[in-house]
Parts: sequence; structure tokens; C-alpha cells
Amino acid sequence: MKRSLTGIRPSGNVHLGNYLGMIRPALARQDDYQCLYFLADMHTVNTLRDASLMRAYSYDLVACWLALGFDHKKHILYRQSDVPMVAELAWYLSCCTGMGFLEKAHAYKDALAQQREVNHGVFAYPVLMAADILMYDPDIVPVGKDQKQHVEMARDIAGSFNALFGDGCLKLPEPRVQQEVMAVPGLDGKKMSKSYGNEIPIFCDEKTLKKLVMSIKTDSTALEAPKKLEGTLVSDFFSLFATPEKFQDLSQRLAAGGLGWGHAKEELFEVINAEFREPRERYQRLRSDEPHLEKVLQDGAQRAFGIGFPVLNRVRKAVGFQASRYHF
Repeated sequence: MKRSLTGIRPSGNVHLGNYLGMIRPALARQDDYQCLYFLADMHTVNTLRDASLMRAYSYDLVACWLALGFDHKKHILYRQSDVPMVAELAWYLSCCTGMGFLEKAHAYKDALAQQREVNHGVFAYPVLMAADILMYDPDIVPVGKDQKQHVEMARDIAGSFNALFGDGCLKLPEPRVQQEVMAVPGLDGKKMSKSYGNEIPIFCDEKTLKKLVMSIKTDSTALEAPKKLEGTLVSDFFSLFATPEKFQDLSQRLAAGGLGWGHAKEELFEVINAEFREPRERYQRLRSDEPHLEKVLQDGAQRAFGIGFPVLNRVRKAVGFQASRYHF
């Protein structure tokens, strides 16, 4: 069976953008791929310097994946930092990666443009990302359009390593861009992001969810006036959760007049809430049992180690080192 790898940083609430752009498509691949999903906590150290929050966000993510339908017995869910040999691989890759190449990374250029802190972790982010990927010989790495560069850079880094130490030592993965959900809008129309503060958390309580949905930007067209649903933020969200029949029905009723944007957002709240009502209840039960969540992570890390260990030894042999003596 082919292997798929996906990572997500434990850096705050899981929101609709995470769910629609990455989590839901990733869960749908469970029947066709061996799936490795990892918590990219080593990457998160660049922006999160609170140990208690790091632990809390990590357990939040595990509970989230399980509540939404991840099969942790069939597939692998692990914490990046629990498989530290990825850092060793990142060092070997760093020795084959030029500074000029890393300066082309979107994340680095964005940090410079916004005058954010630029440390070595930010600059070398693509190398650790490449190690995350190349360590496990995946066939595909599903990403959003804005993350495609990371997989392409991983391929380039692997190509440079192979050119120096032996063709085929590192497997080149293929990026898999989800064409149907490229970017999920936030409450203000920008891409939904924790950094913009415009997200809708998927497991917030119903009262909070409704308040957030009702705050979505709309125009001030009078209640009795006809309205066009297509091209609005309400349309963007409604099309992601409602059936085509429900979408068409709301579109026709708005066009007829007598239905306000407030009514439309009430209906939007209902379809979003229906999607998450049962997972929310499962999430709350799971999140209260941290020993179970930790067991899932440790089991996943052990199995991830079993896949990555031969790859690391392949690399060590290629550069002239003895086989690793790592033990999980």
C-alpha cells in the first residue's frame, strides 16, 4: 500500500481552514493509503515558547484527529519530537543545502517582509520539513497550494543529497494539492488563519460558534430586497457544508427577497453545527483522558520509528557512518 504523510503544528485551536483544507481530505485517504499524521511540535518552537501550552495544544490535536475519525490502530499518529532521529537527518540534509536556496523559501521571505524574528529555525525550516518527509519514504504529501513549495524543496534537497551520496538513497515524494479546497476564507474574507485572528474553531461550544458565524461580513442590503448568494462569504462557507440542493434553495429564497443576511447566517450556523455536533461530544470525552492520548502518541511514535530507522541507516551508510544504535 502506498504511503501518505501529513503534518500539522500544535499552535492553537483547530479551525475550519485546518479541517477543510487538510484534516478532512487526509481522513478520506485512510482506505487507500498507509497514513502517517504527525504533530509538528519541533517546528512550533519557532513561534510558541510556552511549555504548558505546547503540551495542551498537542493533546488537543490528538483528541481532534480521533474525534473526527482517525483510525490509530490501522494508521500512525505521532509527535515529531518523539522521533528525534529526524533532527539527525535534518543535519545531513543541511550539509547539502545552500544558503541561497533557503533564502527562496516563502516562510523566510514572509518573515523578513513582516519584520518578524528570523532565527536559524525560521531560516532552516525547509530542511527540517524535508527531513520530516524524507525520513518515512512517503509516496505522496498532501498540501495546500501555499505549502506546495515545501514538498518541492524537499525533493530538491533529496536530489542534491542523492547526487552527492548515491542515486536513490532518498525517495522523492510527490506533492498532492487538494484542488477542491485551496484556501478557506476567514470571518473577514482573508485566508482563515490563527495569525489573522479570523478563524472559526471547530470544537468551540454552540453559543460561540453561532456568535462567530453571525459576525461573518455581509453587505447592508435591506431585508426585503433581492440578494445574490454567489460571490459572498456566506456562499463560500455554505457551499463547503451544505448539499447542492440546500445551497440552491437558499440562493433562490435570497433572490426572491424578504430574507435577510441574518437569516442566511442562521442557516449557515445550522449546517456547520450539524457537521461538528457529534465529533464535538467525542472530542470532549477524549480530551479529558490525557493518559489515553499519550498512549496513542507513543504507539504511533514506535511504529513511525520502525519505518524511519532503516531510512536513517541508509543515509548513515551513504555518508560513511556506522549504522545507528538508536532504540525507541
